[in-house]
Amino acid sequence: MAGTRPHRVVVLVRDGVVPFELGLVHQIFGRARDADGTPLYRVVTCATEPGRVRTDADFPLLVDRGPDALRDADTVVVPASHAPDATDYTGRLTPDLAAALAHRRPGSRLASICTGAFVLAAAGLLTGRRATTHWRSAALFRRLFPTVELAEDVLYVDAGEVLTSAGEAAGIDLCLHLIRCDHGAAVANEVARDTVVAPHREGGQAQYIRLPVPATTTSSTAAARDWALAHLGEPLPLRALAARSAMSVRTFTRRFRAEVGVSVGEWLLQRRLERARELLEDTDLPVDRVAVTAGFGTAASLRAHLAATLHTSPSAYRAAFRGRVPAS
Repeated sequence: MAGTRPHRVVVLVRDGVVPFELGLVHQIFGRARDADGTPLYRVVTCATEPGRVRTDADFPLLVDRGPDALRDADTVVVPASHAPDATDYTGRLTPDLAAALAHRRPGSRLASICTGAFVLAAAGLLTGRRATTHWRSAALFRRLFPTVELAEDVLYVDAGEVLTSAGEAAGIDLCLHLIRCDHGAAVANEVARDTVVAPHREGGQAQYIRLPVPATTTSSTAAARDWALAHLGEPLPLRALAARSAMSVRTFTRRFRAEVGVSVGEWLLQRRLERARELLEDTDLPVDRVAVTAGFGTAASLRAHLAATLHTSPSAYRAAFRGRVPAS
């Protein structure tokens, strides 16, 4: 978006809003900069009508902007509300909320955090789409909105122009995902480093894993993961990774999923895709070298995985983030 105005993110808050969810949107998007240090986003907050907005904490918000701010939004974010009569619990849009959403510009991107997905669903924006929400609200959501394909065990869902995320921390993952889609991994990773959060958690990662408190003698798969990240270009058989953690393959695979939320194979694929994207964005390495360095072995394998996950080719992906003409 070089040479154009910053992407405008508008957060629509309601009584009962969770301050953390509002703050994370401002924090994550507000720290995104281009190579010259120019802000890539402008974040503003609006309410169904200007004035005092109750939060779920012991302080209110004073919001200057009303719903007309949605007319200029490139992305609209709807955080959760903990008000007892909120759409998040009833599944019904209040008249003022329905009127506010009517100001949204056609074609603008929509995103929700936590039970903010109830608002999008009540407005008919998730009908026939895949979506997620907080796991504790999944049963209610499914009952109220049977036409939505609910994925209750993931961090976030990207359904194109409409995106939904699970609990508060998953909102951070979603915002970083949007920045990564808009400007690439380098910008998103810099924001993550600046805010001291994980640079990339895949949307399909489990949002909640019930774990017993481990005994102090229980080992972890962390060392194996660190070693794998430093050797992505090499074969990484399960037996070798398990040996790094001094575990049997069976114990290692069970504990890995318990700690990370996905299988070893899924995690390795995610990390290799992330590495390949970084190399395509930041280097001039030929595609076959990118494939080898990231651990895919061949350019054909890399092309197949990029097509399956991002619906693009390595050359087209590089062109999108580096302004180059794709190789024929």
